[in-house]
This record gives sequence, structure tokens and C-alpha cells, in this order.
Amino acid sequence: MAWSDWIRTVEVEPSIYAADFAHLGAQLEDLLRAGTRVFHFDIGDGHFVPPVTIGPIVLESISPLVREHGGVFDCHLMTEHPQKHFAAIASAGGDSVTVHLEAVGDGLQEVVHVAREHGLQIGLAFNPQTRPAAAATAALATGVDMVLCMSINPGYSGQEFMPDALGRIRELRELLPDSLPIQVDGGINAENIKDVHDAGATLFVAGASIFSGEDHTRAYRRLVGLLA
Repeated sequence: MAWSDWIRTVEVEPSIYAADFAHLGAQLEDLLRAGTRVFHFDIGDGHFVPPVTIGPIVLESISPLVREHGGVFDCHLMTEHPQKHFAAIASAGGDSVTVHLEAVGDGLQEVVHVAREHGLQIGLAFNPQTRPAAAATAALATGVDMVLCMSINPGYSGQEFMPDALGRIRELRELLPDSLPIQVDGGINAENIKDVHDAGATLFVAGASIFSGEDHTRAYRRLVGLLA
């Protein structure tokens, strides 16, 4: 399956990095029953970003539950040399990998090739300091499946949305064909998700705004409802 098969016009993706790991399975099952199709799975290596986050072992433990309910995993690799992790991610149940332009540079085409060899969809992320035009040019030249515009500096959950991201999303949308979806990650909440959608995004990664309250399913449904 491909991103075009997963997206129901728009998708709110709960970010597992922000979940309560003592109750992870129950939280995921709740969200699947509430309608979640795509989960965002952050992997940080302690080099490209400071924190070392969750990895394929955690992915492997939860993928049977998510697959049973028809869900998929969108794995965001905040790592140097991300292609080294593709085999483990595919084996653990990942469906798509997103790599950073800042990490792979001119080697993006080979990274895309390796992802395809492992049966993975692939997205291209770029940080706030990188020009949208540079990301768009790289995305179009290599045939990635979606483009992730970071609205925070990657690494830590709970950061506030950078308002200037709206302009970068609009610029990116003008540069890409309508068939290539734009994802936004960082500080997405009920106050800004409609503006982000209006700017041109269709994939919305939400961590703290879903998991920080007592009712994560209600928080997820509220975000989805704001996009209706």
C-alpha cells in the first residue's frame, strides 16, 4: 500500500513519542477504535538530534496490534545515515520512512532506492532553517512519496508551533504537485490545525495535543473534526 491509499483526504497522526509508555498498548487500541489509521513513530539517534528515542524493538512489539486494526506506521528517522535502519524497521512492521534532507544531502536518491528495496514508502523532511525550494527540488528529483515540513526544531516533543511555518508550507504547496502530500510535525493543536490545513498540508502529526490530557481519543476526534 501507498500513502495515496492511507490518506482519507486528511490524516491526523498521533505521535507515539508523546504517549504514556506504561499504557501504550491500551492507548493505541483506543485511538484505533476512534478511527486512527496512521501512527507517527519517531526515531532519534542522539547525533542528528540530541535525544535517543524509541526504536524498532518498540515498533515490533506494537505493530501486530496496529496491523490487526488496519493501521500503519509512519517512521520519522531523525538520524544520521537513516538507510542503515530500513531493514530493521521493515522487519519490525514499519510501512513508511521519512529521512531528513539535512542528513542525507546529495545521497537522497540512493536512500530512496534502499527504501524501495525494503518495500517501504519514503518521505523527505526538512528543518525550519532549510528553504522550501531546496526540499521541493530534491523531492521532485527523487520521487519521494510525501514531504514533511518541520514546524519545530526536531528532537523533543511538546515544543510550540513556529508561526513562520505557515509561510513555508504555503511556499512548498505552490512548488509541489497536488498529488504529493505535505505533512507538518511540531506543535500541532486545536488552535492552529485549521490554519495549517489552509496553508496546504493534509498530514498532521500531533503528540502532546493528543496525549497530554486525560482523554486522548476525545483529543484526537476534536482535531479530526476541525478539519471536516
